[in-house]
Amino acid sequence: MIEFLKALHNFVWPDTWVAVFPLLALTPTPLALATAVLFVWSLAPAFKGQVGAGFLGWLRLTWALTLLPAVTGIILAVSGGKVASAVPVDLATLPQWCQDAAAQAGLEQVTRYCQPVDPPRDLEHWMYTGFTVLSLLAVEALARDRWNGEFLGVNIGLKLLPVITLFLAGCVYMIGRVAVWPGNSAGA
Repeated sequence: MIEFLKALHNFVWPDTWVAVFPLLALTPTPLALATAVLFVWSLAPAFKGQVGAGFLGWLRLTWALTLLPAVTGIILAVSGGKVASAVPVDLATLPQWCQDAAAQAGLEQVTRYCQPVDPPRDLEHWMYTGFTVLSLLAVEALARDRWNGEFLGVNIGLKLLPVITLFLAGCVYMIGRVAVWPGNSAGA
């Protein structure tokens, strides 16, 4: 069961799909693709001053694609899992080129992606996940006119939609980035 949850949580587009649709390389996960489309789509309500049913439907799909890895990530974290960039693996299980590169760089511990281990990345992964959920809540509130009117003024909130959805897409990008690549404290 845990292996299935890991596979679900770590899903990226298969290489064969990326070969057929090269633009998928820009958005390596379904959530990244959904947030990129949401950003582009948010330009229409910002200019028209009203939110259509299609935008709200895509927002619901984005929520589903956000909650799926979030819930599986919580289950994996409760069972002791950490983000890949924070977990060292046995060098003997990695390919020879990785073992040679680690030895040449003087690294005793590397991740499954042959990168230096960076334990604080686990907390960064959670931080960006929290920003993603908060951004989605803000988009939801703006799209449903919860903040328009007395709080932000009529339709001013809709002009903020592209900014918030761009931030959302950036957070989703960073979720994946911190899962794979080490940061400034690599090797700590």
